[in-house]
Amino acid sequence: MLNNDVLRQTIDYEISKRMDTLLDNKNAPIFVKVKPLVDDLELPKYETMGSAGMDVRSTEDLILKAGERKLVKTGISVKIPSGYHIDVRARSGLALKHGITVLNGVGTVDEDFTGEIGVILINHSNIDFEIKKGDRIAQIVLLKTQRIEWQYVNELPTTDRGSGGFNSTGVK
Repeated sequence: MLNNDVLRQTIDYEISKRMDTLLDNKNAPIFVKVKPLVDDLELPKYETMGSAGMDVRSTEDLILKAGERKLVKTGISVKIPSGYHIDVRARSGLALKHGITVLNGVGTVDEDFTGEIGVILINHSNIDFEIKKGDRIAQIVLLKTQRIEWQYVNELPTTDRGSGGFNSTGVK
């Protein structure tokens, strides 16, 4: 029979070992609560094992006219864990084949937002584009949020580039 000290040390060791395994596993999932807002909704999922983003789908049929922008509903709301946010990004295939992109470049879903995720799409082509319920319209990526703490200084360190702005690196 183990005495309490040995038992406590054994338990502490096992907990420590399991925590190290979890922390070392960079592919361990982060659990995000999701609330489907429509019936028969296919939740976002990774299409391949190496995918960084999950595709989100439209919950409505609509026509995105040439040059038009619209907010497209995804039918999901989420509760993102503290310290994380979700980026909403364009799908490269829609952008290349049809000129359909996310208007604001990358949308951000903050950890404290629990409403329906919507995607602002724009049709950059000169042809109307039909979106059907269930079509994949964008992708979402969960990212760690790093907060800024401003540090006031009188001078910034010097760099090779300095204050050179647009095209100052000579890259065309």
